Amino acid sequence: MKIIVDAMGGDNAPKAPVLGAIQANQEYGVDIILVGRGEEILKVMEESGIKDLPAGVEIAHASEVVEMCDNPATAFREKKDSSLTQGLNLLKNGEGDAFVSAGSTGALLAGATLVVKRIKGIRRAALAPVVPTGNGGAVLIDCGANAECPPEYLLQFAYMGSYYAEHVLGRPEPKVGLLNIGAEPSKGTSLQTTVYPMLEEASKAGRINFVGNVEAREAVEGAVDVIVSDGYSGNIFLKTMEGTGLFLAREMKRMFKKNLATKLAALLVSGGLKEFKKIMSSDEVGGTALLGISRPVIKAHGSSDAYAIKNAVRQARQCVSSGIVDNISANVDVMRLEVPAVHGEE
Repeated sequence: MKIIVDAMGGDNAPKAPVLGAIQANQEYGVDIILVGRGEEILKVMEESGIKDLPAGVEIAHASEVVEMCDNPATAFREKKDSSLTQGLNLLKNGEGDAFVSAGSTGALLAGATLVVKRIKGIRRAALAPVVPTGNGGAVLIDCGANAECPPEYLLQFAYMGSYYAEHVLGRPEPKVGLLNIGAEPSKGTSLQTTVYPMLEEASKAGRINFVGNVEAREAVEGAVDVIVSDGYSGNIFLKTMEGTGLFLAREMKRMFKKNLATKLAALLVSGGLKEFKKIMSSDEVGGTALLGISRPVIKAHGSSDAYAIKNAVRQARQCVSSGIVDNISANVDVMRLEVPAVHGEE
């Protein structure tokens, strides 16, 4: 298996992507293509005591970098020799099995959609992170790629999220919930009330395991394996969880530093605190799968360090091994509504 890594994407590039990818090569046995400025990649390796390219690691030179200030919709076209554009082209041409980038989310989404292309029949690709919940994590789909969604988008998100939870996370018959402000089918906006019976029908047909509406509180407690949402609501849900985690961590740190007694107490529960930090850390997951694209694409967090990039490569390997793209492709027909295509879409 060969994973393409954007060596110039992210706040800590090229050091984090380069070292993280090399660690993944050594730990998981995957081949790596580092895409970016060759001289900078080699400099990072030299400064880290790596004299020669490890077996299974190669460099694909790309002279340009997509910056966060670039227009995300056009950056991959305007900078055709960027690490992001070249990496996506390598993926499109079958020279690698998956692509990992910590660069601009918008540019990656636009580039993956227009270069690698969506799976035929999928209306929109969706960002599907695994968020920490009481049942060991749930797939949140979508978390920001599509702020406004017609019902068909959410129907397809439910299917794709269910397949991901089953085949990548290993959840048999994953429970699918529609993020809403109440459990009753009548709750929510016209989007939720319209898509609810569609999901219910899919569940009755045995295609997904839809358990109804789920409120944010129940979702965090672990009521479902897949949280279906439009990108606007999903992003608010995700950012609220991240902010709550940071707030709790800061308050616990302040509490345990109050006096000698609390400091001793901190020592006694240090193992539990480390486990809590690990559960809440996005670095452990590594990245967010971009579902609906014809080949596996993983978006790592912009602030990813080498450890997070290593885990993003691991996630990319899992996506490839699971056959999630083939699984979605084989079931597209049951995910579509009989409506005219919009703006020439499939």
